[in-house]
Formats: sequence, C-alpha cells, structure tokens
Amino acid sequence: MHATTIAIDIAKSVFQLHWVDAEGVIQRRKLSRAKLMEFVARREPSRIVMEACGGAHHLGRQFTALGHQVELLPAGQVRAFVRGNKDDAADARGIWVAAQQSDIRRVPIKSVEQQGVQALHRLRSHWMGTRNASLNCLRSLLYEFGLVLPKGPAAAIKQLSAQRERLEQIVPAAMVRSVQLQLDMFRQCEQAITKLEGELMAVLKQSSQAQRLDAVPGIGLLGATALAATMGDGKAWRSGRHFAASIGLPPGHSGSGGKVQMGRMTKRGDPYLRTLLIAGARALILLPHKSEWLKGLLDRRPANVVVVALAHKLARLAWALVAHQRDYDPHWQSQPLRMRAA
Repeated sequence: MHATTIAIDIAKSVFQLHWVDAEGVIQRRKLSRAKLMEFVARREPSRIVMEACGGAHHLGRQFTALGHQVELLPAGQVRAFVRGNKDDAADARGIWVAAQQSDIRRVPIKSVEQQGVQALHRLRSHWMGTRNASLNCLRSLLYEFGLVLPKGPAAAIKQLSAQRERLEQIVPAAMVRSVQLQLDMFRQCEQAITKLEGELMAVLKQSSQAQRLDAVPGIGLLGATALAATMGDGKAWRSGRHFAASIGLPPGHSGSGGKVQMGRMTKRGDPYLRTLLIAGARALILLPHKSEWLKGLLDRRPANVVVVALAHKLARLAWALVAHQRDYDPHWQSQPLRMRAA
C-alpha cells in the first residue's frame, strides 16, 4: 500500500499532524477535535499512525471506518525518536519517524467490547484501592488511641465491631462518628467490588475465549476476562513467547562481546496482567499436588523465581489456547515442528 503516512499527536482538544507529501515537502498542521474528522474524511486512504495512549483506540476505529490504515505505536518506544525540545510538533514528527521502523510492534486496535471489559477491571482496581485506603486511614487513626487492628480487611472489621464499646470509651464522640463514616465508605466499596465481579462473571459466561482461559488452573475469573480482552484473537503476537515478552515476564539480559548475562524479569508492558498471572502462579505452587516439572523447578530454584517462570508459562499457554482456538487439555504434549511435519 503506497499511501501517505500521517502522524497524529493526539490530545483532548488540539491535534498536531505531520506528514510528507508526494513532492517530498514536510507538512504540519494543528487541528481542533471538530476539524480533525473533517480533514481525515476528505483525505484519500492513507496510513495514519498514533501513539497508543488515551483515546487512540476510539480514533483508530473511526479512521478505519473511513477507509484508512491505522497503526498504534507504543508510546515508550516513540520517545526515543523525539528530537530537540518537546512540544506537539516535535512529538508528531517523532511518531512519523518511529512509524518507519518495522521492528516496533504495533498495538492492535481494541473493539468496544474489549475496552468495556478492561474498564470493568480498572473500576474494580479503583474500588479496591479506595477500600484499602479507607481501612488504612482508619487503622492509623485508631492506633493513636491505642487500638491496634489486625492485618486483613475481614479481621480488622471483625475486631473493630467486637471492640466497639471500648472504642466509644477511649475516643471522643466526634471521632466515633467519623469512624462510622469510614466504615460506611468501606461497605460501599465492598458492594461496588461485588457488583463489578458479578459483571465480569456475566462477561465470562458470554465469551468463549474467556471460558477457555478460565479452565486453566491459576488463571481464574479475573485473569480469563482480562487476558481475553487484551489478546482478542491473539494474531497481534507471533507466538506465546512474544506475548509473554510484551507483558514483561521473560528475564532481561545485557551483553557485550558475545557474552550475554540474564537478569530479572523486564517488567515491561501491562502491570495489571502481570500481577494477575503472578498471583495465580503463586497460588499454584501452594497446592499439595504439583507436576513433576514444577517439583523439579522448586528443588533447583528459589520460590519467587519459580513463580515468575510459572506465570511466564501461563501467559504462553493462554496465547496458544486463544490463537489456535483450542480447549485446555492438562495432558497435552507439544511436539517440535519437524515432528509435526513428518
């Protein structure tokens, strides 16, 4: 496709465009949100490149509907191509230059349904953080009056209810009322979390991809719905190893003169997916019945290293199930490509 490449630096209301026309002349233009769609609609089918940041997937769907080829680039990899002082024009130029690099992985444009599921996960994380912050605030304030709450939300609320009479004796009346406000906030957060988990359960029942992933030990409801929403059909990654690398699970390395040293995991990509997979892997190693592979790994390596290795394996397994449309089989034995060809 020999189309003009148009780089767009997106924002809330002002968009900076950068492209090179057929005569080789650099063109720059700044447009408002209302004028942007008019400009793009009048253009011949072009290649439009943007950073994969807020609002990019929505614009990508709109531009694709107009007949354009849309590519989203990871924002972290575009930064290296921004030259000189940082402003909108320099950012748009950096996006245009980065678009010429074929080794930068393109971010797949997510559908409305995928973004809706991811929004449920983000809202749940928000309410989890609010719940923990409310309880920690309450814990620190009561500690000043000699009342120490145990670890864990359930244990802390249980002890607070049991010592309510003592609380009313040692703290001022205004403080007692404030404690009740914090408890009400805590219960509202719990209700919101429960409702969002119910919504995710409904998504799981309607999605065949999520049901495939939910059958894998260590993934569960949150991991299945989040992975299905992120991967889509899985075609944006060449292999399971490629997908695991995109969320930062493989070890980093440094080398010079032909000598390469492996290090810790890179922690690149989506930290939420990485957290879910590592939490699931940590739960698996605590089970009494383990595979021979896992037992051998635990004998040779520290527990945290094994957890990351198992999370890496879960990520690759999840990609294989989605990309090849297979159901989980605990007895599946993979074969090298040469044996399959034979």
